[in-house]
Amino acid sequence: MLRDDVLKKIKPSSAEEKSVLTIASAVMQKIRIPNATPVLGGSFAKGTWLKGNHDVDIYVKFSKASYSGKNISILLEKELKKSFKDIELLHGSRDYFQMKMKDFTIEIVPIIEINHSDEAENITDVSLLHVQWVSRHRQLLDDMRMAKAFFKANRIYGAESYIQGFSGYVLEILTVYYSGFEELMQNIAKWDTSKRVVIDIEGYHKGKALIAELNKAKLFSPLILIDPVQKERNAAAGLSWEVYGKAIELAKSYLKKPSLKFFEKENITKAVLKKKAGKNAVFMIEAKPVDGKKDIVGAKLMKCFEHAKKELLSGEFKVVDSGWEWEKEALFWFIVPKEKLSLLYKHRGPPVNETERLKQFRESWHKREVLEENGRAYVLAKRKFRDAKSLLKSVVKDDYFMERVKSAKLL
Repeated sequence: MLRDDVLKKIKPSSAEEKSVLTIASAVMQKIRIPNATPVLGGSFAKGTWLKGNHDVDIYVKFSKASYSGKNISILLEKELKKSFKDIELLHGSRDYFQMKMKDFTIEIVPIIEINHSDEAENITDVSLLHVQWVSRHRQLLDDMRMAKAFFKANRIYGAESYIQGFSGYVLEILTVYYSGFEELMQNIAKWDTSKRVVIDIEGYHKGKALIAELNKAKLFSPLILIDPVQKERNAAAGLSWEVYGKAIELAKSYLKKPSLKFFEKENITKAVLKKKAGKNAVFMIEAKPVDGKKDIVGAKLMKCFEHAKKELLSGEFKVVDSGWEWEKEALFWFIVPKEKLSLLYKHRGPPVNETERLKQFRESWHKREVLEENGRAYVLAKRKFRDAKSLLKSVVKDDYFMERVKSAKLL
């Protein structure tokens, strides 16, 4: 049975679970602040984490009565420095900390302990309410794991600005709303790529206009998913229309022929891309990212990818397919037709009835004959690049690209 095979592949063993708890407990025992309690958070606390995931979240709950309005990040930093040497300060809506222990990356986040989202002094204060809500649906934890594995394998998982995909929390809510993984796939397949989906699982806005209830900036995404513990928040606000469309197509493909491959992330190699490209050409750019906060570095890499793609399109190269991923190094890839472009191209000018602009265009191109097509002026100009390889070689050396990465090369 496919479900059993998937869970065998993605569900952590009891030994792996024990190793996480051992590491987390060792860290938490060393955090001793009056009226503050360290607890396990994130997918580990929810019971929705995947095998091999070594990112552990620990929240330190500061009593609201004792610490409201105080800089709890500074207090936590002082305490952590007593017991741990290599603590890295990370800036966010409230500063938090990261450390490495064995194979684990541990993030330690200070929060004010609250019972309701209205009491939050910072967005991070709501995090443990998410854990509590998900934990009320323990019968669906394995289905949530399947959803996460499916979206991760297909590279549409993560709410970061450079991914604009489905966060783990969004998938947990959707799995509960649709009552299971298979049901989730069936319903996503019915979504329309040109229409928004609105889900209010707790019925907070029943009979009310969402636009009146929510900040308009939260209504641009194709999926409006009301956070079950924070009625004014769209949990899927960072989702892009492109990723939304990919999810719909993936769900349709899965339902047509379910298989384990949908849960296995395929490594991007030249051989894999050549098979995908068929008669077209494949180009890959490898880039070494700059140092910095993950979200900011990722946004810079995304801009590099978009820049390269834009240059191809503006150079009149057809981009059949493209994509990028980032682990240690970033890899951008583009599939384009092999054929060289013509030596000359039509450089468009203004409409011929715009006399002044047409005069300026003629003066700019006085050495070339100005022609007309569909009421618009143009000249035949020489292309700078006739093949995609030459263009991309230039792109990886240009200022825009090199300001955002340490180094880059066309493979």
